[in-house]
Amino acid sequence: MRGARVTRMPADGSANFLSSGTASNMKKASRLRTMLFSPELEFICEAHNGLSAKIVEAAGFGGIWASGLTIAGQFGVRDNNEVSWTQVLDMLEFMSDAVSIPILMDGDTGYGNFNNVQRLVRKLEQRSIAGVCIEDKLFPKTNSFIDGGLQSLADIDEFCGKIKAGKDAQTDPDFCIVARVEAFIAGWSLGEALRRAEAYHRAGADAILIHSARSDPSEVLSFKKEWGNRSPVVIVPTRYYSAPTEVLEEYDFSLVVWANHLLRAAIPAMRRVADRIKSDRSVIRVEDEIAPVEELFRLQGADALQDAEKLYLPPAKRPPTAIILAAGRGDELGELTTGKPKTMILINGQPLLASLVSTYNASGIRDILVVRGYKKETVTVPGVRYVDNDEYFETGELISFSKGIAAVSPGQDLIVGYGDVLFRKFIVELLIDAADELAAAIDIEWQNSAGCNRLRDYARCTTAYSRQHYNRAVYVERIAGDLLADEINGEWIGFLRISAKIVPVVAEALRRLLSDPANRKAPMAALINELVNNGHKVRAIYTSGNWCDVDTLEDVVNAGGF
Repeated sequence: MRGARVTRMPADGSANFLSSGTASNMKKASRLRTMLFSPELEFICEAHNGLSAKIVEAAGFGGIWASGLTIAGQFGVRDNNEVSWTQVLDMLEFMSDAVSIPILMDGDTGYGNFNNVQRLVRKLEQRSIAGVCIEDKLFPKTNSFIDGGLQSLADIDEFCGKIKAGKDAQTDPDFCIVARVEAFIAGWSLGEALRRAEAYHRAGADAILIHSARSDPSEVLSFKKEWGNRSPVVIVPTRYYSAPTEVLEEYDFSLVVWANHLLRAAIPAMRRVADRIKSDRSVIRVEDEIAPVEELFRLQGADALQDAEKLYLPPAKRPPTAIILAAGRGDELGELTTGKPKTMILINGQPLLASLVSTYNASGIRDILVVRGYKKETVTVPGVRYVDNDEYFETGELISFSKGIAAVSPGQDLIVGYGDVLFRKFIVELLIDAADELAAAIDIEWQNSAGCNRLRDYARCTTAYSRQHYNRAVYVERIAGDLLADEINGEWIGFLRISAKIVPVVAEALRRLLSDPANRKAPMAALINELVNNGHKVRAIYTSGNWCDVDTLEDVVNAGGF
């Protein structure tokens, strides 16, 4: 003990401490060495994973103690080398990546003999760990505060061999090996503690950690008084926590380790919250007492990832908006649609529209706009938006579509479909994946339903479907119900994809068509033909069945098995 502060010097006699501003630009091992040889008393705090390491750094500590006790504790096992050294290394890698401040690892006994210590040092340096503290106990170690008087210590010469091996293995000259003297823990004398410290110092230890289980600092103070400043001395005042910091400064200790306090603080907090949630069967009373989810995101660096995604990833493609045209009654279904439109008749116990919404959702489409008309007050399927065509009786599909497209946000891709067509989700997914600005689903099995008593939207395309050329780009030339058999390549099943880029073009084509009163009852096929006639390519996405148009009572029966 001295009355004035004396600058501690490294073993080679060079002044290796720097101002904090300079230290912030140093590598981690150099910063730990700077703390050990600083003329001021320094403090580091325990962390046991990446999140707690971030908290320690945010609190302003200059370094982290990677505690063997708390790393084992957060795994739920004992501090008796029940966690393997490779598991500890994995955790240290997360911790080192999470922070910029140096980490001093609690390396227990070195996980074996001199050979294990050498491999440990190499692996720590690879992970930018600044130093390791090894203790002179026998493997497997026992925590210093358990059965202190029964603990055996390592042979001095054998432990010195570990220190020498570790120093020979390091490639960074600033990597620190701290030798932890457990003589007081094992009930041995001050003389034994000094004898061991001197041997470890001569073997090359960069600092000595003198440990004590007493509730007062008398043992560590007596050691430091005799030891002087032969090398930096580290202390862990877990039991003698009431010792005034001024006394520790007066005795010129180098580094204080707060060794297990974050995990110990977390235990009662987690227990209290868990008990309250269990008893209340609710989180209402605890929500204001715990960190918001946003704080967890902040500690995890979520903002940095979002910035990186903007830099490295292509812009996220938003799912399209689905517009379902469902304004008509469905007169051909008779009494089934007396009080509700066709889209609300029950198929297997649920409205037809609900089945459509479910299939769109399964395809990743959440924004669904339904154009209602007949008995619109009965169209109440949840999870969709509605727009009304109150002129449904005297208008057709183009008017309904004009209502829908006017209600869609700019810059949004669209999938247009009918409110009476059941389908497998892959059909819509094929349309979504199409790179073309316009795409229509064309069923090649058009002949299977040729006898049906309903209007057909036959499609003539640039090329017929071929198994050998199924990836070939094929485009719609015309959609009509009066095509000759040798002109027909398939049937348009009512699904049209419109990219956001071409929505204004489609809206203009729709406006041109509707400027002629004769088109107020025109079907959607008229819009596709208008676009094609004006030079816009509509990609034909060939499919084979897997859809069901509910037009007749027979269709309703068939839909039940779809």
